[in-house]
Amino acid sequence: MTNYKWLFFDIGSTLINEEKAYQDRIEQAIAETNITYDTFYQRMLVLFQEGLKGDLIALQEYGLERPKWKSELEILYPDAKIVLETLHNRYKIGVIANQLPNLEKRLENFGIRQWIDLIISSADCGFSKPSSKIFQLALQQASCSASSATLIGDRLDNDIAPAKALGMKTIWIKQGFSAYSPIQSSSEEPDFTVNSLSDLLKVL
Repeated sequence: MTNYKWLFFDIGSTLINEEKAYQDRIEQAIAETNITYDTFYQRMLVLFQEGLKGDLIALQEYGLERPKWKSELEILYPDAKIVLETLHNRYKIGVIANQLPNLEKRLENFGIRQWIDLIISSADCGFSKPSSKIFQLALQQASCSASSATLIGDRLDNDIAPAKALGMKTIWIKQGFSAYSPIQSSSEEPDFTVNSLSDLLKVL
């Protein structure tokens, strides 16, 4: 993919493993109920397999409040650093993410800020995925056409479909719960599918 100048990454379940944060959210939600962790987890998986936001829908179905997300429980995928460092030798790298404030500081704490040339966060720009506006803003600030950019993300609805609609190349990384999501239309069909960050080096 030598014709592409920019790679734009999502954050959650793409560069950052959110498994422990999801686990904590479930444990908080069911703490004072008779619902078992396994019961909630299995229902959540079924909903993800139906292409829904499984954790949030399951909370609604069980009549549970949405606990605070603990971003301090997120950890970097073990291959993230070497993959970003390798790709940064050939491409500009950006981030397009729906995230809480202070994303840049968090990326510094994860030790990957030095390989990221542009950060577009919903908390800072006022737009959230899947709105095309956040992708257009990233392309504008990167001085990059959609046809010269590739989007890498775990969500078909939030990442792949809106980026593809703008003319970006797309890579679906099947990490996290969104790996269970079915492709529901041609608009969600990625150009490439990988199972890990390391697999990106085979297609980029």
